Amino acid sequence: QVQLVESGGGLVQAGGSLRLSCAASGRTFSTYARGWFRQAPGKEREFVAAINRSGGSTLYADSVKGRFTISRDNAKNTVYLQMNSLKFEDTAVYYCNAAFAPETLDYYIAGAYWGQGTQVTVSS
Repeated sequence: QVQLVESGGGLVQAGGSLRLSCAASGRTFSTYARGWFRQAPGKEREFVAAINRSGGSTLYADSVKGRFTISRDNAKNTVYLQMNSLKFEDTAVYYCNAAFAPETLDYYIAGAYWGQGTQVTVSS
């Protein structure tokens, strides 16, 4: 079992920044690649970013490329999502995920482990 807990969400003005954190407990943290997804009201959950087990390979959705940065600290069992130049359309509940994935991230398929989500609201 892997337990994931997100934090760092909040209300921010357009153009601002937030950093989300996802702390893990349970089975060996470094075994899993990690991903961030988001879900806006009335929309399906969508992929945002992913990072491989070692932190050496990352993958981003086109909508956040150049603005968001995913990173991980295996010593702290934590993954981060630094979000800069936030836009109104980034407003959503952000979820952390853990999954098995290739070392070179050409794709990321969500695994069974999810956090409870953290709300990000960007005011225009």
